[in-house]
This record gives sequence, structure tokens and C-alpha cells, in this order.
Amino acid sequence: MKVSISYPPLNSKKGTPLLSQNRQFQWFSKPTYIYPVVPASAATLLSENGYEVFWDDGIAEELTHKEWKERIIREKPDIIVLETKTPVIKKHWEIIDDIKREILKIGNCKLKIALLGDHVSALPEESLKNSGVDYVIAGGDYDFALLNLANHLEKGEPLKGGIYYRNGNGEIINSGPADISKNNLDELPLINRKLTKWKLYAYENGNFKNTPGAYVMNGRDCWWGKCSFCSWTTLFPSKCYRVRSVEKALDEIGELIDLGVKEIMEDSGTLPVGKWLEDFCHGLISRRYSQKIKIDGNMRFGAIKNPETWKMMKQAGFRMILFGLESANQETLDKVNKGIKISDVEPELRLCKSSGLEPHLAVMIGYPWETREDAEKTLSLAKKLFKKNLASTLQATIVVPYPGTLLYQYCQENNLLGTVDYNRFDQKEQVIKTEISDKEIKKIIRKLYWSFLTPQFIFQKMLELKNWNNAKFIFRSVFRVLGHFKDFSRRSN
Repeated sequence: MKVSISYPPLNSKKGTPLLSQNRQFQWFSKPTYIYPVVPASAATLLSENGYEVFWDDGIAEELTHKEWKERIIREKPDIIVLETKTPVIKKHWEIIDDIKREILKIGNCKLKIALLGDHVSALPEESLKNSGVDYVIAGGDYDFALLNLANHLEKGEPLKGGIYYRNGNGEIINSGPADISKNNLDELPLINRKLTKWKLYAYENGNFKNTPGAYVMNGRDCWWGKCSFCSWTTLFPSKCYRVRSVEKALDEIGELIDLGVKEIMEDSGTLPVGKWLEDFCHGLISRRYSQKIKIDGNMRFGAIKNPETWKMMKQAGFRMILFGLESANQETLDKVNKGIKISDVEPELRLCKSSGLEPHLAVMIGYPWETREDAEKTLSLAKKLFKKNLASTLQATIVVPYPGTLLYQYCQENNLLGTVDYNRFDQKEQVIKTEISDKEIKKIIRKLYWSFLTPQFIFQKMLELKNWNNAKFIFRSVFRVLGHFKDFSRRSN
């Protein structure tokens, strides 16, 4: 049996879709390709169990839709697997129905198509009602689930929970509730990077100062897992949080170093902390990986209790630490269940930066309860942090309430959805009713991207230009910032 894990091109004047390994969907004017860790793990697990796997990322390969469709028909897979998200679900329904028609023309009636992702995990029956998809997989452990589905089709293995399909009468059936908590991540093989064409994702990514880069994900997904806006809470509920052993994590880094990787993004929703992080850092140092590679990771304010941990992380090879700040307003942080205190932000950034690490901040504008003054407060805090040289880089987005999240439920219950058209949930416009207009929100985001342009910050960056690798990263970052101005321009939608 042949399984194709596919990302069909979604050619659009809006730009390149950030679909894979992304908790929020955006179209970027400057291409960015992020390695989809769990689907890559699924491809590896299927291959290790005797299935032929075709890694088919038409987006990263920059194919036209015509080129992609001709290729997938030539490959003749038995199963096509598509990862989807809210803003492109309707497009994927069209692609599924089109491929089914084309395959039927050449007499292959056995093709099965499966959908997975946060949107279909939240609304699994919707796609079966609106397209010819055969299976919908709910829950984030695509690797375990796809092996089970392949074994079901090939060997008659009973389906485990979390898979939706139609019976012979056309009725929608589900195999029971998904329970990913029982899946042991250490049972998974290390990802076959060659099979999954890792170099497609190694360069066009703004996170990497050093290339080629790669992604890993040791935790699924976030041990906090309560943020009301996070679409991945539909994939990985906090009660199901799991982490791989430190030894397995280190072995994977060793393999990536052997491939020539220079920087790794550890993309667990929040980096595992406590003893796991300490052992991981000690392992990086003892194996001398810290001398060969840089590591980035996501972090929560207040997660690291011991100030010495930051120094240990630097010694172990960590470089960039991404903090989800989200807003400068404590009321907003409380309402979205962020679980952090504004009062912790500056002291923790100071510890992080003084240890030689590079903090990256993520903020969002357009919360339904925030006033213009609240949004300006977030802008002011960003400027202040850059002026004090406590932040190295920043990303800003428009708040989007994805189906399945508590924020979406809140907006539904309070009549705050400005539209229910999924196509418009793509960061190109405001979809929540607020007192701030779409035009004003985009203006504030553009100001946020300019917020780092203080004399103090520019002076610090000029000092870094003596390092050629730093200089290249700074120039690349400038071009990406200019791209974000286009992404959030007045005419971006």
C-alpha cells in the first residue's frame, strides 16, 4: 500500500500559506516553509512498518496546482493524507472532490483520502458532509493514527478512537473518542529526514540565524495547554501532555548534526522544563553537541524558577527563546487563560538576555474586549522592551478565533463574530467585532514591527555586524519585516 502525505499548492495572490507546523494560519508575502514534525513522524512510522510513503509537499516545492495534480495522479497512491486548517478547509474540499473525479476517470476506485488537523479535530463531521473525503482523523497524534488507518485498510485491524468515516449507508460513523494519552512517544522511530525532504524547509524560515535549520518536537504539545486562542488545544489537550525521554531527544539532535544542521527549533508548545530541561542541557554539553549546533525553543513567562537555568541553557547551545507575550494588559491575559503576570515580563527578559540568549516576543492585536488604548499599551510595552534591549525580535498578528477554541465559543456566545466565512480567518483582516477598526488594527501591527527601530536597539545590532553570520541574519530579518508590512497593509485582504 502506498501512502501520500500531501500539501497541495494553494496558489493565491495573498502569498504563501503557512499551513504546516503552525498554530496560527497566515499568508506570507515572503515564502516561509516550516517542517511538519508530526506528519513527518507519521511518514517514518508508516515506512518502518512496510508501507510505501510519498512525501508530497507541493507548497514547499513551489509547484503549480496543475503540476501537483499531474504528479499525484502519476504516483497512484492508495491513500492521500492532507493536513488542513480553518482558512483553507473549503479549498481542500474542492481539491478532494477534484482528485476523486480525476482518479475515477482512470478507473481507480480504491483511492482513499484522509483529512487531519486542528479544524477537522474540532469539527470532524463537517468535512464528511461537504466533500468526498473518506476519513477524518481527530486528535494530534497523526503518526499513531495513520498507521492504525493503514493497518485497518490493509490488514483489517480495528480502528482506534478518533477516526470518522461513512458506513455503507452513507451514515457518518466514528470509531470512538480519541485518547492520545496512551501513545508513548518513545515508541516512535526517529524521523527519516531524507524520506521527508528536510532540506525543503531548511532555509526559508525567519527563525533560523544559522542554516540549514531543522525542527523537532519533544513534547505534545504544551504542558500549560489552557490558552483560549490556541488552535492546537483541539489536537493536544493539556491532560494528554506527553514528552519524549531526554536520551531519545539527544539522539535525534545527534542525527541532525550528522546531516549538517546548524540550528534546531524545538517546537513543543512550551519547552519541557524542570528536570527534563536540566538533563537535556547536561546531555547537550556532555555529548559536545552544544559546540556544534544552536537551539531555539518556545517558553512561558514564569516557567523557569531558577535564574541559573538561563545560563545553563546558553552553555548548552540555546540561542533564541520565543515568549508568547500576547498583550500588555493583565485583564486580557487573564481572560485568555494565559496564566502569566505582566510584572514578570521585564525581570525574566532581563535574566534571559543577560545570559546571552535572544528573546523573541509574540503579541496579538484585536481582542474583542480591548480598546484602542489597550492595544496602544501593548505597542508601548514593545517599544520599551526594545529600547531597554530586552527583546531581540518580535512577531505580531491579528487575533483569530479558530473553531474548537474557547475564544471561538466566547465570540459565538457574545455575537462577536464579524463573519463565519472560513476563508477570511487568515490573518488578512479582523474577523472579531471590536471597537477598533480593521484599518486601525493593521496600523498598530505595522507600528509594532517598527517598534524595534530605537537608537539604542540599532546601536546594539550594529555591534553584532562584526559577525558575518549575524549580519546576514539581520539583513534577512529586515527584508522579512518589510514583507510583514505588506502582509498587514491596508489592502492585504
